[in-house]
Amino acid sequence: MFKNYLKIAWRNLLRNKGFSLLNIIGLSIGLAVVTLIVLWINFEVSYDRFHENNDRVYQVNNQYPVDGEIWTWNSTPKIMASVIAKDYPEVENVSRYNYEDTFLFSIGDKRIKSTGSIVDPDFLKIFSFPLVEGNIETVLKDVNSVVVTQKLAEKLFGNESPIGKILKVDNADSFTVTGVLKDLPRNTTFNFEFLMPWAYLHQKGWNDDYWSNNSVATYVMLKSGTNYEIFSKKIKSLRERYDKESPEMETLLYPFERTYLYSKFENGIEVGGRIDIIRLFGIIAGIILIIACINFMNLSTARSEKRAKEVGVRKVIGAKKGALVSQFLGESILISSIAAFLAILIVWASLPSFNTLIERELSLNFTDKWFWLSAVGIVLFTGVLAGSYPALYLSSFKPVSVIKGVFKKESTLVSPRKVLVVLQFSIAIILITATIVVNQQLVNVQDRDLGYNKDKLVYIAMEGTIKEKYPLIKEALLNSGAATAVTRTVSPPTENWSNSWDIGWKGKKEDDKTLILRFTADTDIVKTLGLELVAGRDLDHIRFPTDSTAMLINETAMRHMGFEQPIGQQVEDMGRQWNVVGVVKDFILTSPFQKIEPIIIHSAGEWTNFITLKLNGEYKTAHNIASLSQIFKEYNPEYPFEYEFVDQQYAKKFNDEKQTGQLVSLFTVLTIFISCLGLFGLTSYMAENRIKEIGVRKVLGATVQSITTLLSVDFLKLVLISIVLAIPVSWYFMTKWLESFAYKVTISWWFFALAGVLALAIAFLTVSYQAIKAAIANPVKSLRTE
Repeated sequence: MFKNYLKIAWRNLLRNKGFSLLNIIGLSIGLAVVTLIVLWINFEVSYDRFHENNDRVYQVNNQYPVDGEIWTWNSTPKIMASVIAKDYPEVENVSRYNYEDTFLFSIGDKRIKSTGSIVDPDFLKIFSFPLVEGNIETVLKDVNSVVVTQKLAEKLFGNESPIGKILKVDNADSFTVTGVLKDLPRNTTFNFEFLMPWAYLHQKGWNDDYWSNNSVATYVMLKSGTNYEIFSKKIKSLRERYDKESPEMETLLYPFERTYLYSKFENGIEVGGRIDIIRLFGIIAGIILIIACINFMNLSTARSEKRAKEVGVRKVIGAKKGALVSQFLGESILISSIAAFLAILIVWASLPSFNTLIERELSLNFTDKWFWLSAVGIVLFTGVLAGSYPALYLSSFKPVSVIKGVFKKESTLVSPRKVLVVLQFSIAIILITATIVVNQQLVNVQDRDLGYNKDKLVYIAMEGTIKEKYPLIKEALLNSGAATAVTRTVSPPTENWSNSWDIGWKGKKEDDKTLILRFTADTDIVKTLGLELVAGRDLDHIRFPTDSTAMLINETAMRHMGFEQPIGQQVEDMGRQWNVVGVVKDFILTSPFQKIEPIIIHSAGEWTNFITLKLNGEYKTAHNIASLSQIFKEYNPEYPFEYEFVDQQYAKKFNDEKQTGQLVSLFTVLTIFISCLGLFGLTSYMAENRIKEIGVRKVLGATVQSITTLLSVDFLKLVLISIVLAIPVSWYFMTKWLESFAYKVTISWWFFALAGVLALAIAFLTVSYQAIKAAIANPVKSLRTE
């Protein structure tokens, strides 16, 4: 019986090649898109889930009331780890992670810069980063020991075993390689090529016991059997006993495996994060699959008259409804199987481009049994979903009506087929609107006034001897003509590395907990960045020796502090009194999507980490960079010359939104294409079924235009209904999406109008091709049998 059904299904496919091709193309594209999205989702949700003790690993967070809201963040004081280890016996292991930093490794004449971190010895016991060589109990025990990854070991030592080899770090300290780590998997939030012991941080004098200095990540692993809920309540009040400045700050343990996906908190409550994007594209994947299945349903039921006699004859000779349903579902599953095979080919061919777009390295694992089980499951699910309605619809025909020739297709005002077409185009219009809104939001923020001139602005890390030779380097840069202005900054001009709510000024309210951003700079910061002075002057240690305690503030800080005459006002921070010598126009220091925060700019050269300079616009960039390279090689010969353009780093702030927009645009195009395949097939069958009617109308004098309108208007009405239904849904979801941005575009009526016009135009072009083709056909051919 099964073999017979398979033969009938295959013959039907060959007999109706056009119908079969449309169904297979639509399903294969839909399945390919779903596969790509599922591969991406699977990769994203696997982040940091591979650690053996994940169910016991937590990151220590802080919670603090600020301006009537509870703020949550994951940076902690350096001293917190030792306090937790001492006071809480429920903790099996605890480790600090000093975030990533770059060091120069030297061995002989070979010099390689690498990114790594300084951690406590328990780090490798908490996290499952396996050692290829070395003992986990001792690799980070000695103050001058270092653990490197396989990748870094190969760079430094080639194929030789690095264990016991001596490395020079930053041309100062000698380290012994005590362990080799397996290269980190790609689905981890950590990004290091080496690990150094925390004792080295202490040896260098970089450690501190300040509870107000939240600058490292702290991780704990609880002992087996520890009740997380009870322990969380116990550790919540840790700061009450130790933190004299902010005793009301609470300590929160957060499951580490959730940090990548659920990083967004509002008023102390987890509200999402990257998981929101994953859910969005999961919904899009489901929508695209449903649209592809809708095509199958519509085309199958549209062909109902062609299969009616077959159903009638089979029922007369004794076929049961269940057998007919099985046959039609078998045909559907066969089409789904062929489409799945083509989908795998499409995915395999498109993965390199898709990986470039999403900046990942996804792959199809053909050796994984779960891959094939999933593929079979998707084939069966899609086949049953797409074929269920046609199977039930076709198998329900009454044989007497069919054989008498009085069977008629459903021709009601509201039919399942019309509902499905409306659903398809409603979804397409929602996605078109989403594409427009996302792109407009991106353009709106990119066009936002940055507040300084980022063009030809370059920053260079102050490594090796750069700090001590800075005056000579600055003079050489200016004398070379390659730079027109030079200063020092604590961080790149696109980043904020320090902030506080404990900054004081005259008239500050006791309950004012507004977070103020700190930015440290040197002489000529205004000139170099191209900031606009609203009042006062630039920092200048040469003309004004007292500028060691000078400060600039932005307009938002001036308004918040209530300074009507800001010049000469004093601001207290970090145990010093700072004198305001200038006010600069608001500029974007952090996210261009968020509101401008109050910013203070300390004048303090010793607290700087980067040289920031303005390239001379009269020379080509290549010429300027060559001059810079020569100067830095002269004054800092042990380090490779590396630099970053501020405009390129600023552009990276738009990567996530830009990537989201590109993906939404791509899936919108594919959704429209799949929908149009179905519309094309429906129009084709409609024209075929009305061919005699068209012939008669032409004989009676109907024009091509009138016939085209006749055949097109019904479908265009459905698209108009789709527009009406899609507009409120689009408005709701895009409004919710924009709520996460403080600086956002206003949703305008023309967004919906453009989406509607595009949908109508696409539908009209799809329908009109078949309509015109039918309208210009020779009526003699269609009427010769009469």
